[in-house]
Amino acid sequence: MSKILYPAQRKYLEFHRKKEDKLIVEMEDFAEKHHVPILDWHSVEFVENLILAHKPDRVLEIGTAIAYTTIRIARCLDKNSRIHSIEKSTDNIKLALENIEKSGLDKKIKLIQGDALSIMPQMKKKYDFIFLDADKEDYKKLFDLSMLLLRKGGVIVIDNLLWHGYAASTSVPPKYKNSTQHIREFNKIFILQKNLHSMIIPIGDGLGFGIKK
Repeated sequence: MSKILYPAQRKYLEFHRKKEDKLIVEMEDFAEKHHVPILDWHSVEFVENLILAHKPDRVLEIGTAIAYTTIRIARCLDKNSRIHSIEKSTDNIKLALENIEKSGLDKKIKLIQGDALSIMPQMKKKYDFIFLDADKEDYKKLFDLSMLLLRKGGVIVIDNLLWHGYAASTSVPPKYKNSTQHIREFNKIFILQKNLHSMIIPIGDGLGFGIKK
């Protein structure tokens, strides 16, 4: 399985997609050309609307990549709100900083280089909104750390919970078997989390959405 939506529905949604600015288009083209995983455009529009509705003061992103989602979240934040984004790849940090500079949103964005599993336990202040999109084998540990940093009433969004459709498939290619198992196990934990109102939304590659009780 390579798609969550049927081609006709995807084509219909893309036809009604709002026009994006030059930088966003450039980043999407770069990601496609260089096989950099970024958030599906439909998913990121949903996240943008959550930001606009929730109006968080402090946002934490785990997994910056080239700062595609970072920038799109930052442009929806209020003037005095901030997003902190953690990325362990030196190459990605370089690209992310270049894109952030082009966006003109550098005052709203703080990049933190390093392993989130080491950085997050040192963080003291709570966040109003957390977006998780990192290595799938680390999802459980990163989720547990995220819940400690998420304030009551805060929102958490997690990407790839349908994992190319393989989370619900009986036929999984060998190269996806390990990651698919991690996602399946994580989804059970996410849905059964007692201090979270949680659900999995069939947008993009599947978004986990939760509100901390």
